[in-house]
Amino acid sequence: MATQIVQAPTSADHAGDTAPLPTAAMPALARLHSAFPVVQAVTVYETAAVHAVQLAARAESGHMSDLDADDLAHAEELMAGARATLAAAGRLDLIGGE
Repeated sequence: MATQIVQAPTSADHAGDTAPLPTAAMPALARLHSAFPVVQAVTVYETAAVHAVQLAARAESGHMSDLDADDLAHAEELMAGARATLAAAGRLDLIGGE
């Protein structure tokens, strides 16, 4: 039995194979797109906060290296940026803010 090798299709091979989005679905899609920066900001904030807590514990133990200190500063910068994004969206409640 011989094996036939078939080239995998590329996205260009199937351009236009999907139906257009119904007009009634456009507002829902717009709401989803507007939520992505908020979801991303919450994820970045929470991840950076956990990392900052871990690094703060290392600092308290007296075993913090210069690289750890840089990481802590970066985590705090990420948290500040995410907080600003959420503040602009009026969604600080998602991270326990006011």
